[in-house]
Amino acid sequence: MASLVLLAPSGAEALTLQQVGGGFQQPIYVTSDPGDAGRLLVVERKGTIELVEAGVTSEFADLSSVVSCCEGERGLLSIALDPNFEATGRLYVDYTGKEVPGEIHVAELVAGPDRRTASASTLKPLLAIPHPTESNHNGGQLQFGPDGNLYMSTGDGGGSDDQLHNAQNLKKPLGKILRIHPNPNGPAPFYTVPAGNPFAASAGDYAPIWSYGLRNPFRFSFDRLSGDMVIGDVGQDAREEIDLAPSPRPGVVGGAGANYGWNCREGFLAGPATDPECATPPPAGLVEPVFDYPHTPDPDLGGTTERCAIIGGYVVRDRSLGDLYGRYLYGDLCAGELRSLDLADPSASDRSENVEATGLNSFGEDSCGRIYVVEGSGHVYRLSGSTPAECATPAQVAAPSVATAKPATPTFIGIKPQRRRVERGKRALLTVWVSPCDGRKGATVELLRNGHRNGSRFLSRACTARFLPQIRGGTTFVAATHEGRGYLPGRSRHLTIRLAHRKRHR
Repeated sequence: MASLVLLAPSGAEALTLQQVGGGFQQPIYVTSDPGDAGRLLVVERKGTIELVEAGVTSEFADLSSVVSCCEGERGLLSIALDPNFEATGRLYVDYTGKEVPGEIHVAELVAGPDRRTASASTLKPLLAIPHPTESNHNGGQLQFGPDGNLYMSTGDGGGSDDQLHNAQNLKKPLGKILRIHPNPNGPAPFYTVPAGNPFAASAGDYAPIWSYGLRNPFRFSFDRLSGDMVIGDVGQDAREEIDLAPSPRPGVVGGAGANYGWNCREGFLAGPATDPECATPPPAGLVEPVFDYPHTPDPDLGGTTERCAIIGGYVVRDRSLGDLYGRYLYGDLCAGELRSLDLADPSASDRSENVEATGLNSFGEDSCGRIYVVEGSGHVYRLSGSTPAECATPAQVAAPSVATAKPATPTFIGIKPQRRRVERGKRALLTVWVSPCDGRKGATVELLRNGHRNGSRFLSRACTARFLPQIRGGTTFVAATHEGRGYLPGRSRHLTIRLAHRKRHR
């Protein structure tokens, strides 16, 4: 079982919160234009979306005519912009509706030609999910995955102990992560179920289900470098948990068919277990969280403030934040303190970042990978270090647009060493080149060492990148790219670097 280990940051960057825009009314999420990180969109729970550009705030959209707010946890909960938003103007919204009490809606919204406003009249429904009984546990996150599909989270229906028996029920969409592919030009319901959805072929099962057994996955995210999905699932009375679905390869999302255990489990503990499925777990077993923590008072806040609900964040890919880079940032609704951990060894690496947010509601990430903090009190901040953040080139290769009609182009990747034998402890110079090259300057190429991620580089104008890994033994390397910019993901052949024997001098 993972336990909470408290560590003081060692050599950590001095972090501060820099306010973005003016005051907001019940802000609950923030994201940016995929092609312009300087254009932030702040979601307000009552049903409005505000645009912040060059420090000026203006109304982007008012959906309050269709959004039910603010009983319990209802309202406009998040948005996701088409990765090719500048061309299509499309974005997707997740909200609880007025017409049928509690019903969760995912709908398309289309911005005007200047991409600075959008009208509620353009709303086009994709999903309508019944949620009639309780006003809590709506989930509410929308994210485009590295595969270009739209993912969304739903809570278990509310109340306690999964009283409606939804999370383990594959015929119900609640208590799940769902995956669809928007199809704006097709017939209603304007989406398709992607090939590979694990339950699409099972009679009676809800085809959009990607993974299940979740209580209230209010916030989840994708690591923009690795493609790993990380879920912050809100617990009940005992534990808050973080679930991880590692990406098996670039451009592919992991966790298909994963059962994260609720209500059979709460964190690493036994759960209420009122569902018959808990007596007969799936053949693959339940997927344990990578980390959980208790509701007991937080020692880092003087031992007086109890924690109550995890606010899932992001794996940090903003290098200006010092040694926070590569760590998963998260928080808690009640404690407000920002914490981070290394997902490779969570229980031993969890630590406070010595930054507090009053009424922490959400984290956000812009298209350059900079991290934002949303306070329910009305403020939105960007997390900053002592080094200015650079945003000349987005750190992520954009996922395919939902409206892309052209087939993606295959990718060829070559990898060449300066020497195939290197003395122990020395570094090997590896040159990677990617073809075709058109439009790929600034895209990332990743180096895998013995099947594990070893780092990434931006491609040069000539679509090359160099790596200098240290060699301690016989090592196999592979270079890989993600899908994006009209290209399929690619992988190089395996390259093995062997140890060279030192010459002995007599």
